[in-house]
Amino acid sequence: MARMPSAERRRQLTEAAIRAMARDGVAKTTTRSIAAEAGVSLSVFHYCFDSKQALVEAVITTLTDHSLSVVKEVLRPRATLVETVRAGFQAYWNHVRSHPDEHMLTYELTQYALREPGFEHLARRQYELYGAAYAELIDQLCRTMNHQLAVPASVLARYLAAMTDGLTLNYLVLGDESAWSDILDTVTTHIAGLVHEGVSRA
Repeated sequence: MARMPSAERRRQLTEAAIRAMARDGVAKTTTRSIAAEAGVSLSVFHYCFDSKQALVEAVITTLTDHSLSVVKEVLRPRATLVETVRAGFQAYWNHVRSHPDEHMLTYELTQYALREPGFEHLARRQYELYGAAYAELIDQLCRTMNHQLAVPASVLARYLAAMTDGLTLNYLVLGDESAWSDILDTVTTHIAGLVHEGVSRA
C-alpha cells in the first residue's frame, strides 16, 4: 500500500466513512467497515483517528464543507442582489437533490450524537459549524457587493442555518421538486430584503 500523508489519509477515511454511514446507517457502521470501504488496514484507521468521536466530528465537518463549498463557488456579484442570493440558494438545492443521502446522514448524525453518551457535544459542534459557515457566506456577500445588513450578522447566520435545515428536511421527506422553484423564489426575496445599503447592524 502506497504511503500517503496523514492529512490525506484522514480525508480518504472520512469520505469512506460518509459513504458507509450513508449506505448502512451511523449505528451499524464500524471502524472495520470504514477501513474496508477505504481499502486500508484497521491499524491505519486507528493511526489516523484515536476515537470514534474524532471520526464523527471529521464526518460532520466534511459534510458541511461538501454542501457549502458549492455555494461559495457561485456567490459572486450578479446584476442584482436578488440574482446573487438566488444563485447561492440554487447551488445549495442542486447539491441536496444530487446528494440526498449525504443530507439525510446529517440528520442521522445529529440524532446519534444526542442519544450516544459522550457524543452530545458533537451535535452542538455540528450546528455551530452551520452558523459559522453561513456567517462566512454573509460576510463574503456583503464585501463583494458592498452591502450592509438590516439585522446582526450572527442573527442572520443562525436564521439561515435554521431555515435551510428545516427546508432540507422538508424536501427529503416530501420531495415534490416541482414546488421548489417557487419556494426558492420566496426565500430569496425574503433574505434579500434583509440586506441593503444602509447602516450595518453587524
